[in-house]
Amino acid sequence: MAMIQQDREALQRLIDASNNIVFFGGAGVSTESGIPDFRSKDGLYNQKYQYDPETIISHGFFEEHTEEFYRFYRDRMLLLDKEPNACHRYLAALEKKGKLKAIVTQNIDGLHQKAGSQNVIELHGSIHRNYCQSCSRPYDGEFVKAALDVVPRCPHCGGIIKPDVVLYGESLDERTMIKAMIAISQADLLIVCGTSLVVYPAAGFLNYFQRENLVLIDKNPNSHDDRATLVIHQKAGELFGGMKA
Repeated sequence: MAMIQQDREALQRLIDASNNIVFFGGAGVSTESGIPDFRSKDGLYNQKYQYDPETIISHGFFEEHTEEFYRFYRDRMLLLDKEPNACHRYLAALEKKGKLKAIVTQNIDGLHQKAGSQNVIELHGSIHRNYCQSCSRPYDGEFVKAALDVVPRCPHCGGIIKPDVVLYGESLDERTMIKAMIAISQADLLIVCGTSLVVYPAAGFLNYFQRENLVLIDKNPNSHDDRATLVIHQKAGELFGGMKA
């Protein structure tokens, strides 16, 4: 308990001294809300399915085995009933105070917006946005969840509906990437949380931050720790749950 309080105090000093904060988050931000991460022992990559999850959530698999993709997607990724945790709520309060300028997230769960954050840059898309591949009509996550068929289809044209998420083999949206790069390059404090920083191109965004104060928050050490002003090995929700914006 003493260690986590020391971490909070050190982080608070950096936040108090900053006015253009950017938060860059990964799967570890949402695990305390019940969203599985990828690489932990209970993560998506360690689940038992007919195909490995990394194959299932690829563009080629979606095109060739759409039903199998949707069985996995509905079961493990289309989690619409989850609630924001203390980390999401803290960031929303920090944004409202005017200190946090942007959240750059690798997550697709929409929990930052559910907590009240406005400027959220979603690198990998969102389960809450879906579109018909034939006529481009938009559909929300509830429509996909409620679809009677395994593969949801557009009621207007019969086309297959695809989640607006970036699958393996697909490129990140260029405009979204540019927004993230600009936000990070302008920050006077970059807080990186809940990501192993091994997946590119998102991990490369760290190179756009040229200021002094870099904070890395994750349960496990990673290869970028030596670059940081402050390294905190705590769970995001537990850490921010004891802080006031």
